[in-house]
This record gives sequence, structure tokens and C-alpha cells, in this order.
Amino acid sequence: MRSVVRELPEYDYLFYGDTANLPLGDKTEADLYELTIKGMQYLFEQGCLLVIIACNTASAETAKKLQEEYLPSKYQNRKILGVIVPTVEMLEYSGAKSVLLLATTRTVDSAKYLKELKKRGNQDIDLLQVATPELVPLIENGELDKAAESAIEIIEAQKGDRRVVVLGCTHYTEIKNHIRNHFKEELNIISQDEVIPEKLKIYLNMHPEIESQLTRGGQRNLHLTEHRPDYDRFIQQLLGGVLVVDR
Repeated sequence: MRSVVRELPEYDYLFYGDTANLPLGDKTEADLYELTIKGMQYLFEQGCLLVIIACNTASAETAKKLQEEYLPSKYQNRKILGVIVPTVEMLEYSGAKSVLLLATTRTVDSAKYLKELKKRGNQDIDLLQVATPELVPLIENGELDKAAESAIEIIEAQKGDRRVVVLGCTHYTEIKNHIRNHFKEELNIISQDEVIPEKLKIYLNMHPEIESQLTRGGQRNLHLTEHRPDYDRFIQQLLGGVLVVDR
């Protein structure tokens, strides 16, 4: 959200953070769908017309079903976007033939990145998926240096001759600079906070019927399912305003 707001500041934004159920990477598919449905229901009830599932785990397990089943039966005039397809598009744009993907266990097990490459007819990319479930808890606890050290160790051990690394979890955007500072020019690090804003801008330009309905008050409201003081400090510092919702 921080990166999207920076790129497209004129719109109103509502962030729904399911802090009560983190991490999502170890949840079952059924649990993920149920939790994501609750989030969608809440956001749509608040008047959101366009929702981005800013989570690879949830995108991998629920996005297609939500788009094909939930929206047609409940909210025909709303849209749901994920973060995996835009990232795959950026990966293809990079021209890489050999790539390392760091992601949660559920994202890796879903093979969504591989399936999307195959669906798009691009099976020439050699994609090595590595589950890194230890990173999200560390990042959530503010242990960024420790998380970065762990990620760097994994990359060093797994990259081989690969020169492109995809950070396939939006939490990992918090340690991208640590990783880049370590590897310098050796690796191209694809971070989703640098992918989604530009892709969203393109999407809105292509869909004026949606863009024209978005409100433009510059509001940023953030709703959390479980109160956490560290989130309050983060939100006040970066976005301004806190609205906590216990559900």
C-alpha cells in the first residue's frame, strides 16, 4: 500500500490487515479461502470497488476462485486483482531464463508461478522455488537484519548461476535493500512493491469504467483484525491515521 499510495496519491485507500491470523503461509487452502472471503466481504461492505490481494499466499490459493465464483454471485460490479500475475509479467519482461523464487510454503506448494508461466506459454524459464517460512515471523517481529541474513544465506546456497531473484512475498519487500546491498550488481532482485504500482496504473488506464468511479480524497484508512502497538507506530509514521477493527 505504501508504494501504491506513493505512485497514485490521489485516490482513497482502505487497507485490511488480517493481523489476527498471521502468518498465512502455513494455513490450509480451505482456511485461506475462508479468511480471504471475510476480508473481501468487509472491504466491499465499506464501498471498495477494486481490491488487490496483496499477499502471494492468498493470491495463489484464492484469487482465481474469487474472480470466477465469488464475484459473479455476490458483487458483479467489483474487481479483485492478485499480485502473482503482475510479477510473472515483470519476470518475463526481465528476459531471465533462470530464476530463483523465495516464497511461503503455501505459495511454493501451489506452484502458481510455474502454472502461470505455463499458461502464458513461457516454459523456457527455469524457475527454482524455495520455501522460506521463517522469514515472515522475523519480519513481523521487526527483526529485519536477522530476516535478511537468513534470506541471503538461502540465496547463496540456492542461486547457482541464476542472476534473477523474485521476492515472492510482500513481507519480503522490507528486506529487499539489505539483499541488494549484499549482492550489488550480481543479482537482479524483483520486489513486488516496485511491480504492483506500475501495473495498477496500467490497469486503471485500461479500465476507465472502474477508474472513473474511484473516490479522490487522498484518505488512507487501515483496518487491522488484531490490535498491535507496533503497527500503530508504523502506520502513524508512514501513512497517517489508524483505525483498528477487531473482528
